[in-house]
Amino acid sequence: MTNAATPPIRPDEMAKAYEHQPVERPLYTWWEQSGFFAPRPDAPKPPFVISIPPPNVTGELHLGHAMFVTIEDLMIRWRRMQGYQTLWVPGTDHAGIATQTLVEKLLRSEGTSREQVGREEFLRRTWEWKAKYGGEIQNQLRRLGASCDWERERFTLDEGLSRSVQTAFKRLYDDGLIYKGTYLVNWSPNLQTAVSDLEVEFETRQVSIWHVRYPVINADWAGPQHPWGSGRWAEGATQWITVATTRPETILGDTAVATPPGDPRFSDLLGRSAVLPALARHIPIIADEYVDPEFGSGAVKITPAHDKNDYEVGKRHNLPQINILNKDATINAEGGPYQGMERFAARKAIVQDLEREGLLVKVDPHTMSVGISQRSGEIIEPLLSEQWFVKTRPLADLALAAVREGRTKIIPERFEKVYYHWMENIEDWCISRQLWWGHRIPVWYMPDGTMLVLGPDETPPEGAVQDPDVLDTWFSSGLWPFSTLGWPEQTPDLATYYPTSVMETGYDIIFFWVARMMMLGCYLTGTEPFHTIYLHGLVRDEHGRKMSKSYGNVVNPLEVMDAQGTDALRYTLATSGTPGQDLNLNPQRIEAARNFANKIWNITRFVISKGVRSSDANNPLTMLSLADRWILSRYHRLCLDSDRLLEGYNFGEAGRQMHDFLWGEFADWYVEIAKVQLEGSAEQQATTRAVLYTVLEGTLRLLHPYIPFITEEVWQYLTRVEGQEAAASHSIMLAAYPSGDAALLNPQAETDWDLVQTLIVAIRNIRSEYKVEPAKWVAATVVGGERVTMLREQAALIARLGRVDLQRLEIVESIAAKPTQSAAIVLGGVEAYLPLAGLIDLEAERVRLRKELEQAEADVARREAKLDNPSFVGKAPANVVQRERDSLETARAALASLRERLAEI
Repeated sequence: MTNAATPPIRPDEMAKAYEHQPVERPLYTWWEQSGFFAPRPDAPKPPFVISIPPPNVTGELHLGHAMFVTIEDLMIRWRRMQGYQTLWVPGTDHAGIATQTLVEKLLRSEGTSREQVGREEFLRRTWEWKAKYGGEIQNQLRRLGASCDWERERFTLDEGLSRSVQTAFKRLYDDGLIYKGTYLVNWSPNLQTAVSDLEVEFETRQVSIWHVRYPVINADWAGPQHPWGSGRWAEGATQWITVATTRPETILGDTAVATPPGDPRFSDLLGRSAVLPALARHIPIIADEYVDPEFGSGAVKITPAHDKNDYEVGKRHNLPQINILNKDATINAEGGPYQGMERFAARKAIVQDLEREGLLVKVDPHTMSVGISQRSGEIIEPLLSEQWFVKTRPLADLALAAVREGRTKIIPERFEKVYYHWMENIEDWCISRQLWWGHRIPVWYMPDGTMLVLGPDETPPEGAVQDPDVLDTWFSSGLWPFSTLGWPEQTPDLATYYPTSVMETGYDIIFFWVARMMMLGCYLTGTEPFHTIYLHGLVRDEHGRKMSKSYGNVVNPLEVMDAQGTDALRYTLATSGTPGQDLNLNPQRIEAARNFANKIWNITRFVISKGVRSSDANNPLTMLSLADRWILSRYHRLCLDSDRLLEGYNFGEAGRQMHDFLWGEFADWYVEIAKVQLEGSAEQQATTRAVLYTVLEGTLRLLHPYIPFITEEVWQYLTRVEGQEAAASHSIMLAAYPSGDAALLNPQAETDWDLVQTLIVAIRNIRSEYKVEPAKWVAATVVGGERVTMLREQAALIARLGRVDLQRLEIVESIAAKPTQSAAIVLGGVEAYLPLAGLIDLEAERVRLRKELEQAEADVARREAKLDNPSFVGKAPANVVQRERDSLETARAALASLRERLAEI
């Protein structure tokens, strides 16, 4: 740890209200400058390591970032306080396509392009852009309180990580796992590069399906005798086969027509040839299991170079692969008369020509899922292209074994099935991209055609030309857990902190990132890169909708933090859901979390105002009241439950229990009790101060990983020593995390206090029901039965908290007869009676209740009459009738309650 900086200076007294703005930034600066985020070599427990999912340098903070930062920082702060040697490695991703797109947009605004400026100048401009904007995301992560070790910050294009990438590529190539080949890829015409499956989004669209008939060759007709466009092109044909397509332009690349095996409709056509419209190419009619006999006519066109399924059919039947598109999605020379047309213009022209030639049978509306480029927004084109690939089967088998054998655990467990399914059916991975920004493929070509794959310490010979493509961003990010620690060099960090502990990320990228880290980590390092994969859900709006600008429901976390405080946002994200489930972000929950921070401030301010100091922790607990024993037992139970829940990754439930305890039990009950006990003897006062300090200080430590700013701030006030400067390393984030002591659980005290608390609440409810003035003290008789002794010991608290006159509070074992004209309370074996004459003006109350009774009887009668009306019951919608029946039951219950209360008086 570096020498700690000076802690932020605080006024001698706490302000009346908590203001997050002046607190958060100074605290974070102090933490970071003090070196608190670095792993402590003297930590008593082993390393606990998380590699941050590296945000794109192009990015602006969004709720996905806020979610993973909250959960990962929670884990890191918790483990740090537990004594683990914690390391959270921060960093950013170069984000090849995203960054290049932004820089190209900048160049276009200047009236130029990357092609015009050239590769070297374009890369210089991109690094310049990264230097200017790349730091914004790190500063935004700091806003969230991320306690990363910023001294170890990494970037995927750093020299060290680039060395890791080149080493990994060469090793995989030398081992026969990287190869170059021509296959179908997702092609982005605007970006003119292959893109990963992750960069393709699917939209349901209404399209057309065109039914086209192809003439069939027979003994009497060998093919077209007239030119295309004559309106007589297929003259003489006597047999036809009809196919259905949503992409008429791909007719130009057809190399077969396929039919279902054994289908009698096509048995006489198998082995013969159809004639391709426009081009007059003869293509075979084949049978294949892929064909759905219920789709269209039962026959389909096969275009191996432009459809994934057709590609597989083509491989099975050894069909030619004819690519009809240029990289910009215009028709190439294979398109005959349509050469040079943009793909959708060609579609329109081909449809018109088919109709003129009498080959268009019909056009039907059709709903289908269309692949859209995430980055450029245009329709993705399946395209046959020469690319570099990784053979994934050997890598996937290693990654599968790591999970199956329990070396890596997936949370929630249900995602294991998803992981297995994808890994078992994995396809080879296209790793080349036709971009300039990224890790350039470490392959060089000699003038004689020789190909050289070089490692990071090898120099290409003179005359060698490097492959122009760069690697898929997921290749470098797949090395992230170990490249950031120095691999392939055997660095001290790699030896100490690898494998890492937990990979926490969204379930939506389990395939694209998590799976690649598992495959590459297992293969290249010989061990799985982490022992736990924790998957959080997506953040949606309060109605469960995906956040989208079109919905107008996008929540900017920076604006939330400015308005409500970082702690409010963090606590809401951490506690509003469960592992792997999508979270519906309700603005009211954020407001409630802000109120929770204010409550913590007010509780601490009150406790300090009562003279509670850190020295009170040393007071002997020799005079514990029932309330003292109860709150201490509840506190230790909370600690034990929190430990169990956190170890099980149930962060939401643990945080909710902490909130309920601090607000619902400590603040609402024990603090009120303490006000009474602090009026007692010196010994009781000392004990009460000790309990107040112990429970509040411990609960602040429990909550610190969730809400680090408010807990640090109030903890500093609570724990400071009078007349002394706080030690530079005096921080809650370095304090021990509470573990709980099972020996201090006191079930009897909890049971006893539960009865006392329930009795007080019942008395308060009666006061509220009868609208008794808050300042008025009332009389009560409590019949305690077997609990009479315990209840008598609590008489002072029952009186004070229930606003009962202690002189008129009777606590007896039994009574001969129940008092008349009294409000009764029955709590199991305990009863209580409050004389109504002392609560209210009985005659006035009778008048009021009779009036309410008349109104209630009329309401019930009206609803009964409505439901007795056959016309209403028979004609109204079922839900309306049921709603009326429910309302009747509610009205009847209210009427019964009024009758009971009137009978009591």
